[in-house]
Amino acid sequence: MKFNSINPYNGEVVGTYRETTKAQLTEILDTAETAFSDWRKVPLNERSRLLSNAGKVLRDNVDRYAKMITLEMGKPIADSRAEVNKCALACDYYAENAADFLADEIIKTDASQSFVRHNPIGCVFAVMPWNYPFWQVLRFAAPTLTAGNTAILKHAKNVFGCATMIEEVFEKAGYPKGVFQNAFIGHDKTEMIIAHRAVKAVTLTGSERAGSAIAQLAGKYVKKSLLELGGSNAFLVLADADMDKTVSTAVNARMMNTGQSCIAAKRFIIEEKVYDDFVEKFLKAVIELKSGDPMEEETQIGTLARLDLAEGVQKQVKESIKKGAKLLLGGKQWDAYYEPTILGDVRPGMPAFDEETFGPVAAMIKAQNIDEAFKLSQMTDFALGISVCTKDVKKALEYIDSVNDGAYFINELVKSDPRLPFGGQKNSGYGRELSRDGMMEFINRKTVYVK
Repeated sequence: MKFNSINPYNGEVVGTYRETTKAQLTEILDTAETAFSDWRKVPLNERSRLLSNAGKVLRDNVDRYAKMITLEMGKPIADSRAEVNKCALACDYYAENAADFLADEIIKTDASQSFVRHNPIGCVFAVMPWNYPFWQVLRFAAPTLTAGNTAILKHAKNVFGCATMIEEVFEKAGYPKGVFQNAFIGHDKTEMIIAHRAVKAVTLTGSERAGSAIAQLAGKYVKKSLLELGGSNAFLVLADADMDKTVSTAVNARMMNTGQSCIAAKRFIIEEKVYDDFVEKFLKAVIELKSGDPMEEETQIGTLARLDLAEGVQKQVKESIKKGAKLLLGGKQWDAYYEPTILGDVRPGMPAFDEETFGPVAAMIKAQNIDEAFKLSQMTDFALGISVCTKDVKKALEYIDSVNDGAYFINELVKSDPRLPFGGQKNSGYGRELSRDGMMEFINRKTVYVK
């Protein structure tokens, strides 16, 4: 069986990849197990040096890697370049901080010595998505490999070219064979991998459906799992917000990566006093965005990554309009392109409110006051992140404990940062990536007690 990677902008085949056979997969798993026994013994300063090398490889090849991202999933080329550079920053961060994160944790007890030693656990199986095909992988791999683990990547089938290049990054950086490996497979072989003795944990970034399936398999074989799933982030606009700055932030929060982000702002909850003003200015700003060939530098809105994704967004929009939402802008689809769309008067019960809209669709929701705004923000099965825009920062801080989300941003869009933990609750998943937390997820925290 072969997998074709198809450019969503023009339908051309970018690359063809032969499926990894069961025999090849067994070899990959056995290699990961053998490599781990040696890799875990490599001094941490050497593992950190290799990670710094990986960051340099990313920067040295930023244009080539960015081009592959854009060709395979339609991200505007400027955004693709920024994604690769962000991966390099993550490599720098963990190379610089791994020694502190993994140092023995001294704990005073009645023992003469008692401390926690941080050991790697083995091979970690990563199931990764197409929307940030380099970043999602590197934010997992940088801390996990540096901690002394090995990794096997099952990337999304439409970005196998990116997967190949990511494996190249580690090879060029000097990593030993078997520390990081790709498997070009579909979902039918994931159980074989998770069941293998070499695999000690699985991490997935993707949909609720995929996360549920992986979590069930991990539980079946008593393997740890980490899930980074979807989101329907609320973006609260309070009556005292600096409207021009808020609109600029809001447009970026919704339209970045053509709206294909789990942490994108999807539900704009606006106090009624400023509802009309915000919507009018948001609409004008969105109209000015340039759509077009994602390979052109000035393009801000590209295509969605696949035709079926655009069709899914169109279905959500039409159903929301049928239930009473007002189409203020957009609403049209051409192949994999979906034009930036704004829906007004969105309410609970509509797909634009209840579901994750993975495309350039902004849902405008009116709230009578700040309390109702926060109440509406929590009327969702997701709990990934929330943005609150206001001049009264002290007031906004008082509401932190009233939300379930894994991130609370004031006067800024929700974004990932290597220095801060990232993750959600409820149907947005569990566990944390990035910062020290991300390195600790796949560590054996071994208690040592000396009397």
